[in-house]
Amino acid sequence: MIEDLLPDAVIAVEAHGSDEIVEAPLFPGEERFVALAVAKRRREYATVRACARRAMEKLGVPPQPILPGERGAPQWPDGLLGSMTHCDGYCAAALVRATDLASLGIDAEPHAPLPDGVLEAVALPAERERLRRLAAERPEVHGDRLLFSAKESVYKAWFPLTGQWLEFSEADIDISADPGGRARGRFRAELLVPGPLLDGHRIGHFEGRWAVRGGLVATAVTVPRS
Repeated sequence: MIEDLLPDAVIAVEAHGSDEIVEAPLFPGEERFVALAVAKRRREYATVRACARRAMEKLGVPPQPILPGERGAPQWPDGLLGSMTHCDGYCAAALVRATDLASLGIDAEPHAPLPDGVLEAVALPAERERLRRLAAERPEVHGDRLLFSAKESVYKAWFPLTGQWLEFSEADIDISADPGGRARGRFRAELLVPGPLLDGHRIGHFEGRWAVRGGLVATAVTVPRS
């Protein structure tokens, strides 16, 4: 699912609840970060890292520990960029060579309405108005959860470029649906704060893609180098 939202240079590996990867062992140094966590959290932590290590192998990089760095962001091997996501029954990791992209972010969420009050906390007024239009066009899509996921992907792509927090209110996301019967499309995130500098140019927006399938909504943002 995630790989359909990403360019060919990106290697994505997914695991569902029934996959053998679920019982993957942790690598040295990883255990201490979930030593006190409940079993579900430990399983997700191990599974998503196993996905990332499979992606490393596909890129010709020896599997190695993935430790959290600043603000919990994963620290990737030299020469690689990546992003991970997990929710109930699903984990995914996406990795790419740093020469192919400047950054990327992925997110997956259960395709269900957000809890009461969350949309008002994360969405700008203009975004809520666009969600009403999306609901008329695609009533089968939970647009509030899609918007939340898109903002998560935007943040995951933003942070490696800036090392700074990005509030929900600091990116204005416009979601569009592709024509046809499949629930998928694109989104554009206008940055409402100064964007990161890349090759001497300041980035003003991020582009992303989304899809709904199998009870999940998934989003992905990629930032090209040029």
